[in-house]
Amino acid sequence: MDAPRGARRRPEALLLAAFAVLLAAPAVLAADGAPEYRRLFGGDARIAVWVAAQLHLMLGAFVLGVPIFGTILEIVGWRARDPRYDRLARELTGLLSTAFSATAALGALFVFVLIALYPRVVTFLAGVFHGTFVLYALLIIAETATLYLYAGLWDRWGGRWKVAHVALGVLLNVWGTLLMLIATAWTAYMMTPTGLDADRTRFIGTTWQAVANPLWIPLAIHRFVANVSFGGFVVGAYAAVRFLAADRDDDRAHYDWMGYVGNLTGVAGMILLPFAGYYLGREVYSASAVMGNNMMGGAFSWTFIIQAALIGMLFVGANYYLWLGMERIPGAERYRGAVKYLTMALVVAFAVWLTPRNIPLTGEEQQALGGQFHPVLKYFGLMPAKNAAVNLIILSTFLSLLLYRRANRGRPRPFALQGRGGNTLLLAVGVLLAALLAWYGGSVLTLDPRTLDLTEAHARYLLVPGLLLVADILVVALGLALVHLNRPTAAVAVTLGTTAVFSVLVLGVWGFVVMERANPLLRHVAVVQWLLVMVALVWSTTIDGVVYRGAGRLGTIRWGHIPRRAQYALILLCVSSVLLMGLMGYVRSGLREDWHVYSVLRDTSESAWTPTNALMARVVGVIVLVFLGIVAASFWLARLSAGGPRNGPPDPPALGAPRQSQGAPR
Repeated sequence: MDAPRGARRRPEALLLAAFAVLLAAPAVLAADGAPEYRRLFGGDARIAVWVAAQLHLMLGAFVLGVPIFGTILEIVGWRARDPRYDRLARELTGLLSTAFSATAALGALFVFVLIALYPRVVTFLAGVFHGTFVLYALLIIAETATLYLYAGLWDRWGGRWKVAHVALGVLLNVWGTLLMLIATAWTAYMMTPTGLDADRTRFIGTTWQAVANPLWIPLAIHRFVANVSFGGFVVGAYAAVRFLAADRDDDRAHYDWMGYVGNLTGVAGMILLPFAGYYLGREVYSASAVMGNNMMGGAFSWTFIIQAALIGMLFVGANYYLWLGMERIPGAERYRGAVKYLTMALVVAFAVWLTPRNIPLTGEEQQALGGQFHPVLKYFGLMPAKNAAVNLIILSTFLSLLLYRRANRGRPRPFALQGRGGNTLLLAVGVLLAALLAWYGGSVLTLDPRTLDLTEAHARYLLVPGLLLVADILVVALGLALVHLNRPTAAVAVTLGTTAVFSVLVLGVWGFVVMERANPLLRHVAVVQWLLVMVALVWSTTIDGVVYRGAGRLGTIRWGHIPRRAQYALILLCVSSVLLMGLMGYVRSGLREDWHVYSVLRDTSESAWTPTNALMARVVGVIVLVFLGIVAASFWLARLSAGGPRNGPPDPPALGAPRQSQGAPR
């Protein structure tokens, strides 16, 4: 599908003009007598900037995540000679062309609003980052040109030229990632400024010192993973809307498969996102204990309860979609009994994840329970319980994905028939994971607690997590042995089971001990939990991918044969993801409280106060509604650009299924 005809005439130039104004702004704004703040037609200037910035950020997330998604699909289709993936990548590019224009227009709006309403802030940031502004504008030009070449040359650069077209897609992602890194540096600097003089009033460093501030890489990692997940869920919602509107069996089959791929991408990002969020939160606390305490236990603690509810909704909704999807897969009935146990695990973990630290009790309840807060539930609000809960959620979701993948697979081929390639891959991954466990296990066991203002005696609190890492090396070796004995199911069960015991049960309880007696070491316990889970996921995926290669199938996946409520689940996942992004954007910015640049440039306007949760909910709600309206318009324009109903024969069934039974009931 080509880009919309009007796309080449859309307002990318507005953003370039805005940055030209921004480059000249310091000379204009620094004039004597210039006001520090202005109002917008008598309204709140901060809300205007808030709305413009968040909308631009959301659309920017979409235009970063979708090209990554689309390029990977095009590469898969090119290497596998499967036209379905190429069609899907092309359809996503149509969405991207429209969304990119909206992103550029909102970016220009944000820059103009910021210059008009906050001249002092713009002057300060321009003095620090003026060089990056020029680079940012040049990268926008490069990304725009690459996008239109990528969309316009899709038909011409086929066959032997396909590798050049794929290279264009990769280049498009390079430009987008660089743009994200530069913009993230600006945002992170406002939280953790560097390159200042002794009085912290004047910038005397280099531009690179400002860019490489303590939160730059943690925030960039978090944004990158979140953007990929966000893009997957938006694509899933697009597929759901097209599925519900389709009146042809082959169209329903295509959009059912497209929704599955979008959900899979979103879930894959979600599995990594809690760890990226923990890394970012830890670095925020390390940079400023005040911001860290406000984030989890102060003014923003209740926003994290809302965050927990939205995250739980995403994980439960994604699992629900997968379980409904099993209805279209012959052979999946053998795994339906496991659904109730996975549901129980998700609900229990979600309840712990959602429980706040301080649950106030009435006077009678305090007398009966002997304290101001519940004597048991108060522990569920602490980080050790949260870490255990999120690891259980991730393991349960991964198991749902694993069962879904195995649903229509027959017995795996004997390992001896997998050839040298399978054996080499399994051995290489096993050795790499064992080396990683040994390296971090050694660093944990040899850590000197005195570097964290503790005594040598506190080293014993790292003995348990260190030994568990060593024990996990034996688990990896046992899994390899079981695969060679043609017991791959037992190998995966041992890997996931021992990880659940080690990471959730043992370290979940041990975390309370460490938090009480050697609190600074808790961050190392959390990293050990993350490493155990990641090793289990990588090792199980490798085992499953090797042993089921070439395995027989129990029947045809009936794409399009899925309840309509599954499509509403995809739409709900998109809405929840947008709400979560809006909420966390508020938290990240609000942590600076009454500082434009934390501890350097104070906000002296009449809006220098932390918004209430009620105001936050109203503003974020409006932002989400506007963004979803823009996305809906993009869907509509993409459908118009497709030229109406699709003609031609139906696509072949997905995942290599036979051609029969492809249609869906009307």
